[in-house]
Amino acid sequence: MRLVAISRRSLVTFVLSVLLAACTVVVDDDGPRPRPPKPNPQLCTMQYQPVCARRDGDRQTFANACLAEREGYRIVRDGPCRAGGGGGGGEQTFCTREYAPVCARRHGQERTFPNACEARAADYRIVGDGPC
Repeated sequence: MRLVAISRRSLVTFVLSVLLAACTVVVDDDGPRPRPPKPNPQLCTMQYQPVCARRDGDRQTFANACLAEREGYRIVRDGPCRAGGGGGGGEQTFCTREYAPVCARRHGQERTFPNACEARAADYRIVGDGPC
């Protein structure tokens, strides 16, 4: 009888060892994986909010910011690009009277405007929020 008891114990130990071995997980970790580059947006809405954008010295007006970024352009300003570069090119801009001061620069000269729209209408580039 003692021989049968040892065999059962051995059998139980063997079965538990097999079950434990089947549950073992091997992790092969090579460290953190680099994230894939973020692709440019492929689908853009047809919303019309024109922006002026630039790439390699070339300025172009796009219907919206998404379309400009998809083509690899950097947005310069809201609204269409101006012809001639000075004073608005005959195009009139209407701005709200909202007071949210910005600091803007043109030709090395800095100036405080009451809001971003006023600065862009004067053909200045915004360099910071708040007064200069």
